[in-house]
Amino acid sequence: MSSEAVPITVRILDKEYHVGCQPDEQDELYASARLLDERMREIRRSGRVIGTDRIAVMAALNIAHELILQRKAESGAGDGTAKRLLMLQERIEAALAGRKEVDDHNETV
Repeated sequence: MSSEAVPITVRILDKEYHVGCQPDEQDELYASARLLDERMREIRRSGRVIGTDRIAVMAALNIAHELILQRKAESGAGDGTAKRLLMLQERIEAALAGRKEVDDHNETV
């Protein structure tokens, strides 16, 4: 592996990000950016989460949840981590939905 990162540009939700990356890891980085972009667009289309930062957090939680489920399936571990993460995700979504209702109410007042 080369010790010198090369600059590459990825596009996520119509915004460009410049990232340093090892030459032998560029394909994976581009694939990761495409996956993140797809997930963020899905969340934005749902209309339940407003704001790029919140959309990014929800996408990250969803991807992390999938990773944990995959690891759990591969290892056979039943420690409840995936269940706790899912419950946390549901609580965050509920809190964000409540915040959106408050924001919507304040805009109408």
